[in-house]
This record gives sequence, C-alpha cells and structure tokens, in this order.
Amino acid sequence: MAAPDTVILAACVHTMAATPTDADAVAITDGRISTLGTRDEVLALAGPDTEIVEHPDATVVPGLVDAHTHPVYSLGIVRGLSLADVRTYDELVQALERGRDEQAGAEWFLAWGLEPTAFEGRPIGNTVLHEVLGDDRPAYIKMYDAHSGIASAAALERAGVTEPFANADGSGAVGDAHGRLTGHLLEFPAMELVERILPADTRDDRVRRLRGLLEEMAGYGITGTHVMDLKDADALDLLAAIEADGDLPVRLRLSPWCEPGMTDAEVDELIAMQGRGGRRYRVEGVKLFIDGTVEGGTAWLAAPDTQGEGVASNWPDAQTYADRIRRFHENGVPTATHAIGDKGIRVVAETLAALPAGGPQHRIEHIESVDDDVIALIGRSGIAASMQPTHCTHHVQPDGSDDWSRRLGPARADHGWRTGDVRRSGAVLALGSDWPVARFDPWEIMADARARRAVADPEAEPIRPDQGLSAVEALEGYTTHAHRAIGSDGGALVVGAPADLAVVDVDPLQASPEELLRTRALLTLVDGKPTHRAS
Repeated sequence: MAAPDTVILAACVHTMAATPTDADAVAITDGRISTLGTRDEVLALAGPDTEIVEHPDATVVPGLVDAHTHPVYSLGIVRGLSLADVRTYDELVQALERGRDEQAGAEWFLAWGLEPTAFEGRPIGNTVLHEVLGDDRPAYIKMYDAHSGIASAAALERAGVTEPFANADGSGAVGDAHGRLTGHLLEFPAMELVERILPADTRDDRVRRLRGLLEEMAGYGITGTHVMDLKDADALDLLAAIEADGDLPVRLRLSPWCEPGMTDAEVDELIAMQGRGGRRYRVEGVKLFIDGTVEGGTAWLAAPDTQGEGVASNWPDAQTYADRIRRFHENGVPTATHAIGDKGIRVVAETLAALPAGGPQHRIEHIESVDDDVIALIGRSGIAASMQPTHCTHHVQPDGSDDWSRRLGPARADHGWRTGDVRRSGAVLALGSDWPVARFDPWEIMADARARRAVADPEAEPIRPDQGLSAVEALEGYTTHAHRAIGSDGGALVVGAPADLAVVDVDPLQASPEELLRTRALLTLVDGKPTHRAS
C-alpha cells in the first residue's frame, strides 16, 4: 500500500458514519480518506514524504455543508452600508447619516440588510432616505429578507416606476392611502425594475469578491454549499474564471430558478443544463418559490395575516406548480421549493408526497409556520427539509413584538421554526444560513439551533426551547443530513470518501452552545487539499 500523502493527528475524529469508528487520526491518499484509526496505527503507514499534521487538542469532523446560500447573487446585495445590526428607527437614521458621509462621492447610495422592525410601526418606505439624503439622491436599500427593497423617489423615477402597482404573484410597488408611491418594493419582479439600473461592478471585481467570500466560508470549516439560484447571467463565467487560476475553496451545487412564467421550452433548458459545471461547481436541481415572505405580506397563508394579506401563491394555481414538479421528477431533476406560509408548505408537501415512488430527492426550504399534520406528512413521505435556525433566533422576539410574529398572530407564530418536531418526524433536516439573509458562521447557527436563542447575546431569551436540536442533530444538519437532502450518502468520514474535512478547536458534540459559538477552524480540506489554515 502506498504511503499516505497526509496524516492528521487529533484528540478525536467524529466520523458521523452510521457505524462509528474509534479514531484520533486520519490518513489521506490521492484526495481520499485511506485510513481511520488510532495515532499509532495511522502513523505506521506514513512514509518519508507524508505530511504529518498534528493538532493534539482538536477534533476532526466531516467538511460542513451550508444547505442554502446565494454567494454569487449576494455580490449584488452586499454593497454599500450594512444595516444588519440596526434595530430601531433612531439607529437607522444614525446609520444612514454615517453611510451618507461614507458614500459622499458616489452617485447612488446603496445599503442592505435592514429589518422592517427598525421602522418601529411606521410605514416602511423612503421617507427616511429623503430626510437624510435629500429628495434628489438615487438610493436603494435591499431589505434583510432579500425579497423586498426600498427605493428613493429619484431611483423610482429613473426606473420608470411612476405609480403603485400590484401583480397577481404578490409582487408590486406599495402605495400609501393617497395612492402615492412609498418606495417599498415587494418581490423580485418589482425590485428588478430598480436593480437593473444600479451601477454595476466590473467583472474583475466580482471575481475577486466571490473568491474572497468563498475563502471566508472555508475559514469556518465549510467545504460545500447548496447555491439556491443561478440568477446572475455571469455566474458560471465567474466560477470558471476562479477555476482558471486554481480550485474553488468551496464546492458549489447550483440550482437555477424555475419561475411561474417560464415556457415549456425554458423548462427544457433547465433540464438540459443539469450537470454543467467545472471541477468544484455543478448545476444540479432547480429552485422554485411557492410564496414570498411573512414580513412582506407575500407568504401563502391559509387565512389572511393581521394586515389582511398573505393569501396568494407565486403560482397562478397549485396544479401548474404540481405539473412542473412532476416534469422535473420524471426527468430525474431534484427540486427545492421555497415555502414560508402554512398554506404554501402544505401544498408543496402534498405535491411532493403524491409523486411516484423513487426518483430524485426533493426538499422544502425554510418551513417557517407549519401545521402538525404537514410535519408528519413530510416525515413519512421522505421529503427533505432545509431550515435556517438563526432566522428565528435573530429576527423573532419571545414576546411577539417583531414584524414576523405580529403579522402571523400568536397561534401561527407558535407553529414557527419547528426544527425539533421536523427531526422527530423522521425527516431529513439540513441546516444553513440563506446568506446574505443571515451570517454563514455554521458554529453560530448550530449553537442557536441547540439553544433556540441568539447565543451571542447573553440577554437573549429562548424561543420555543422545545424545538432545540441535540448536539448530534445540529452537526448532522451540516454533514450527513445536508448530503441526504440532495440524495447523497456523503457527509461522513469513511475510507474511500473524498477527504473533505475540518479540524476545529472544540469538540462540537461535547461543547456547550456558548463554547460552540467560539469555535475556530484550524484547518479545512477539500479533496485533501487545504482551503484554509489558521494562522
């Protein structure tokens, strides 16, 4: 047997395999795991050219997979001033004043990441932009959910938006009681009217920023991510450009959108696109939206929200959606459907459960407010769930004072973010961030998933603590269950598997949520090659 290329020695190895292996060392040969065992057993295989990597107090885990991100699409969102930490109207005004000075030389003012709760009950709109920036400055804020935005009057004028409108899919430009534009834009068709005229970054800048973003992800132990879009026309070109100069730091599985208005020919193009890619990126699956967001009034609910909204789907009817899902299923294309409201989740679950047995793995994204019987249906039907724990812990308040809870009302809010019940149903539960909606630090997400509170805030109270995950379930959400959600048996360290792994300075199965929050990745490998080494 050839000597391994690399041997990693640690305090312990959590293989996450169905049959655990008592190991504290890993050998890697030609990019794959060749041996798992004790320190002495693995060192005995080393040759003169074997690299010995020693982290005697660390833990080796499978490489982490964030099951829901938008890294390329985020390049057009994460621009200008971050408003992600703004929680009050006064903080918003102060942040905009700071951003005004920072962007004084730019034609457009850009910001992102704002929660609607920051308006503290005021109408969401561009009045605050005009107060701080003046009436003539083109300005645009992408809201934190990425499903809505706020455009100044000057930006609306440039985009040709002159009056409020509402589309059948829930998208539109909001008007006030007097029929005047507020600047609040809902959902992608409305936002794109402004976003298509925003100043564009150069190709070289986009390549640089994307590479930097993926390197940052690798710095947390992330080795792969499920990219829930192929929205940007240059996405594959950017990835090819990075691979022309080396390897991607993170594996990317890209699922382009299937939108309601697509023709049969366009759907055929999505099917034909499957498998296209490079060494570490590949088009696989499609993404659909059954609804929008609770905060925007575009989630599909069984009964109206407290503002009388939320009773429509993105699709003209459920049968049209079901027909598309069946076509993808028949062609072996896995699907992921964004479903937020209780009615939307029910329709998606029932549609997927009715498909013929066998075929690709289908999944539901987000699952924010859901009924008991639907969770049971998901569990027994083999449907995968993909959820983002920090959407709950960072944006929902235990007293129901946040916009999400107020919109739903107490009964439906109490049915929200049921990660524990989903796991207890027997369903696969993959975890992720939905970057840039939330930070992609997987250790923070796993910590919050266990504690059901914002662990970074010592004063934060738990939200439905009965829905917390165990330490094993949280780590599975980033390893074996992230793989099972796409029909793969990966995510475990076993002989013959690709050497995608992370060496971390805490034991995630023994650490408290507070300790887990402070986890550092010391080394990240993809195909046995370092994508991150801690300094």
